[in-house]
Amino acid sequence: MSLFVTWLVAGLSVMGTAWLLPGVHVTDFSAALWAALAIGLANAVVRPLMVLLTLPVTLLTLGLFLLVINGLMIELADAMISGFRVDGLLWAMVTSLVFSSTSSLLGTLLLGPDED
Repeated sequence: MSLFVTWLVAGLSVMGTAWLLPGVHVTDFSAALWAALAIGLANAVVRPLMVLLTLPVTLLTLGLFLLVINGLMIELADAMISGFRVDGLLWAMVTSLVFSSTSSLLGTLLLGPDED
């Protein structure tokens, strides 16, 4: 049940991000849910490989290149989902910041704090 609620929270975060940022466009809530799933899969499968391959650049920029990698994961979701569109890499990088912030905030409000 928690995985389903987490997916719904991520979908709400995508909708909230599209509402806040003029460079992000979502047609409806189902597209937001699919975009949240695509972003989650990209972060789970592709991102670790990208982080490993770009480790020297990431170390050279003191970790700031991770913003570019996060933006590329948003762009990958944009390419996979037809109802989700981001207007460029800069908007994708800003989207990754806003999406992670709203997802954390909504997750804490709706699910409660993590008890690790």
